[in-house]
Amino acid sequence: MKIIKNYLFYFLVASLFIACTSDDGFDKDEEKPTISVNYTNGFPQGCTQLTKGQTYSFRAQVTDNKELAAYSLDIHHNFDHHTHDDQVTECDLGAIKSSVNPYLHVENYTITEGLTAYEINISITIPDDVDTGDYHCAYSVTDKTGWQSRTSIDIKIVE
Repeated sequence: MKIIKNYLFYFLVASLFIACTSDDGFDKDEEKPTISVNYTNGFPQGCTQLTKGQTYSFRAQVTDNKELAAYSLDIHHNFDHHTHDDQVTECDLGAIKSSVNPYLHVENYTITEGLTAYEINISITIPDDVDTGDYHCAYSVTDKTGWQSRTSIDIKIVE
């Protein structure tokens, strides 16, 4: 009887272990998507000056090993000289100042299902009535499983 109890105990422990393992043959996605403006048509590059009233094509390449899902573009003022942990280029910043009418663009977009590479291309006109000065342009991309990458670029809005 003791032998049966020992076998039963080990059988239950083994069953629990097997039932709780996370690798059930599912092909897991453990890689974040990539995002880059470092190519010929990538825009803006670090320290780019954008003129009020002008229209620009904001462009970045995004890729993923499995499938892309969505991206966003966020343009916001940097009058307080804050930073983002993913900034690559440092630019000469103007004096710290308060905002009166800062430009703000925050928009999310979906990517057609099944794509592993995509070029973001968003046309934006900088309004004539916004504050000039230091801004950040932040791209973000999310893959189908929820991994996210981002990049922030220092830019300036000028007269």
